[in-house]
Amino acid sequence: MDQTAVTGTAPTGVLRLNAYLMYAMGKAARRTLSERLAARGLRLWHLTVLTMVADLGPQPKGVLAARLDMNASDLAKIVRDLDRAGHVECVRSPLDRRLVHVRLTPDGRTALDLLNADIAATDDDLLAPLSEPERDQLASLLRRVHTHLAPARPPGGTESPAARDRPRPAPTVP
Repeated sequence: MDQTAVTGTAPTGVLRLNAYLMYAMGKAARRTLSERLAARGLRLWHLTVLTMVADLGPQPKGVLAARLDMNASDLAKIVRDLDRAGHVECVRSPLDRRLVHVRLTPDGRTALDLLNADIAATDDDLLAPLSEPERDQLASLLRRVHTHLAPARPPGGTESPAARDRPRPAPTVP
């Protein structure tokens, strides 16, 4: 095998594939962050739910499940874990008793602040070779691609401007 064509453990040709690079970086980020979360007795889904409720305010369980594209029973388990830990509380809607809203508790806010410090440390580890301006540029580019890939109609919302402006394929006739 030609060793000049191999960088690290991946062949040079593979390193020209952006999809592979994003996958490999995502895998490393997930592994590192998962380890930090496990040390706190949490998983990535716990972090995701905490962050979403912190960003959007109290949310009905069904809306949370739809926003996360998650099975409602799986979300219920995550919420139950967070409730038992004192990070969220579930409150019935006074307007519609069938709806149960998940809201962040003060302990949940504190836990999320600690988790955000873990995330920053993970970012620092992963992005060590980049300068601060390069990190900002990478984050901006990733957000732009993420927005481009956003679903056309988010659950409970209207079509996003990015999705609205995206070219649509011509309808096919059977």
